[in-house]
Amino acid sequence: MLPSYYEFYSPVKIISGMKALDNLPYELEQLGASRPLIVSDRGVSDAGLVEFVIDAFSESAVSIGAVFDAVPPDSSLQAVREAAVAFRANGCDSIVAVGGGSVIDTAKGANIVITEKSDDLARFAGAELLKKPMKPLVVIPTTAGTGSEVTLVTVIKDTARNVKMAFTSYHLMPKAAILDPRMTLTLPPRITAATAMDALTHAIEAYICLQKNPVSDAFAFSAIELIRDNLIYVVKEGKNPEGRLALLNAACLAGIAFSNSMVGMVHALGHACGGVAGIAHGVAMSIFLPHGLEYNRHKAGDRIARLLLPLAGPRVFAQTPPEEMISQSISEIRRLQEELHRLTGLPRTLKEAGVAPDRLEQIAETAIGDGSVVFNPEEMDRDDALKVLQKAYQ
Repeated sequence: MLPSYYEFYSPVKIISGMKALDNLPYELEQLGASRPLIVSDRGVSDAGLVEFVIDAFSESAVSIGAVFDAVPPDSSLQAVREAAVAFRANGCDSIVAVGGGSVIDTAKGANIVITEKSDDLARFAGAELLKKPMKPLVVIPTTAGTGSEVTLVTVIKDTARNVKMAFTSYHLMPKAAILDPRMTLTLPPRITAATAMDALTHAIEAYICLQKNPVSDAFAFSAIELIRDNLIYVVKEGKNPEGRLALLNAACLAGIAFSNSMVGMVHALGHACGGVAGIAHGVAMSIFLPHGLEYNRHKAGDRIARLLLPLAGPRVFAQTPPEEMISQSISEIRRLQEELHRLTGLPRTLKEAGVAPDRLEQIAETAIGDGSVVFNPEEMDRDDALKVLQKAYQ
């Protein structure tokens, strides 16, 4: 059934292909930019991926202002401030983010403080508090998971308070996203698995949550199908560029979907786990996804049942009795979870992920304050969150 009203907005230009990175100087020129700051992290830099980006400028009039590659695994207020300092000190006029979710979040956060001329990033936490157009931002993802290259969201950790702050604004959306499989060919199997499970969670929550709409549904379904057909293969054959490009596109499509329909309790619990216990976001998504579907089956059962089509394919969907489709959809997630654990050691439980049991109450308390809870089909209070966490711990 169509919603009585919805909006869909996706202004990011997508450049996808085997040598898509070669278009970077042209895209910056079209944006009126001539001196970008490259934001990355040491892992990406040490893997030689920043050099790919630098080489793309070899015959261009665009010159790199500076490279800031000190982004930590969890984007932080300190990293945002340091990136902004590098931007100002080197006379930069644009930002190129080269990395995964933490790098992209840092680039977006730095763009906020640069544009607002304020180092107090926390002032702008929340939804639609940003009113000024940002500096041009082009994103080159080196993982296939967050979809941040096309989203209006950034999440920055306040290490002093041990919480992750979310910022949501259409002004945060990058101008262009460049999907080049060369940038993900060296991604280890376990990170490949975790980031893909992040993308899968984006797509699934986008499809079942309260702000879903027919346009975001189409993007979500396509993302799920691409992950279904390529994830296990890429985990086994990581150097395959076609499979890598497929997962990059899946993450991008899922990002577009959830940017317009939002996510729910799985993300609320995942954000809280990251802030309180330091669990990597993709790992948390993989652990919580089947539990989130179980929790929401009474309010969103029809949607979860329809997910069986992209999760398992038309043959399984056609052969499954309607009354079994909800359980079968969840079983498909658990089957994938088990296979990824077997192949990469990706944790299936909070216990396997190293979360101390005495942290669960704090995680529950933090999760119910997360904005994602608002869009979840089923309401969730602290006790509900704690029960889910206890199930996910075993």
